[in-house]
Amino acid sequence: MSERKIRKPNEMHHRRRFLVVVDESPECELAVYFSALRARRTGSDLVMLFVIETADFQHWLKVEETHRQEGEQKAAAVFRLYQIKLNGWGLDDVATHEVMRHGSQLDEIIGLINDDKDINFLVLGASTSSEGPGRLVSQLAGKQSADFPIPIVIIPGSLQLPEIEALT
Repeated sequence: MSERKIRKPNEMHHRRRFLVVVDESPECELAVYFSALRARRTGSDLVMLFVIETADFQHWLKVEETHRQEGEQKAAAVFRLYQIKLNGWGLDDVATHEVMRHGSQLDEIIGLINDDKDINFLVLGASTSSEGPGRLVSQLAGKQSADFPIPIVIIPGSLQLPEIEALT
């Protein structure tokens, strides 16, 4: 696990945090935008989590090392992308935390929530794809949600940025 904190002036300790699992999907962008707006309006922080899914490369250590390096490079690029977007949206004053973890996406989300008691909300974007809202939304909106440790906010992928701004 690695975490890189982006410190902002007047950052307080033990502030509420909105957690967003980041990738390059359009629905993720909506979740980040919603979370950053809510974080600004409530004096909270934004935690962006990128999970590098692990694969079983028991006999191929070089392949595993390459997979890990490529995943970390992709995570860094995704974090840069969202910092640029936050700046473009005028939300560069929101305190952000970038967390990269290796493992199963669901396990790492729950692990981070258990490790960081300041995380109060998980925000996900739902895909508009005909294949469904996405694997993570499908997992967490079903039976798993009854026992989930914090509220889950799902942002419909059909919303536009002005509509999200009006909701926050």
